[in-house]
Amino acid sequence: MKIRQNVRHWASKQALTLPVVGSVVREKLVEFHTDYFLNLADEDRRAERRDRLAAFFDATMDVYLAALDAGYPEAEAREITHAQANFDFYNHGWTGMMEIPSDEIEDHYERYAPFFRRHGITIDDPLGEFAPADLPEAPSTPENLDDPEHPHAEGGFADDVYVETADGEVVVGGQAEPEDVDPTDVPEVDDDSAAAER
Repeated sequence: MKIRQNVRHWASKQALTLPVVGSVVREKLVEFHTDYFLNLADEDRRAERRDRLAAFFDATMDVYLAALDAGYPEAEAREITHAQANFDFYNHGWTGMMEIPSDEIEDHYERYAPFFRRHGITIDDPLGEFAPADLPEAPSTPENLDDPEHPHAEGGFADDVYVETADGEVVVGGQAEPEDVDPTDVPEVDDDSAAAER
């Protein structure tokens, strides 16, 4: 998968582990990701998906921290959560929201299979043990899987995590964490440059 990585991702990583600030940043990131992916959906489908996406992304914050604790670099920990989201989008037939094409779903699962299996995560159960008991349901569109269209997906990046830097360079595996990260420099929910933060 190709993702981006800039100072705000490092700031978010640090901020999520801080007392008090962490819960505020978490709420902001959940809202940010919910809005970002809803904007990829058809307008008439957004309202019915909002609650599920918000709860789903809230759970992936715990996944992200667990992956970091397990020793995964920031880019891989974040890619794990994006893969989970794409599993859920795939399961619901929400192909217009997917970042990877349907035929690369299993490849992304296999790359992180040890982590996923340790936490009961499967393609069919994308949150595994991280799933909240009250995870909202949302209508599926399984007909989209018959001949899937992925207007926002980038294929050909299934063998590793590919990171686009702030300079537009694509590097394999991500970057080293900067030394002078300010944990207050996190993305704003209403930031016009949302695509640069995912």
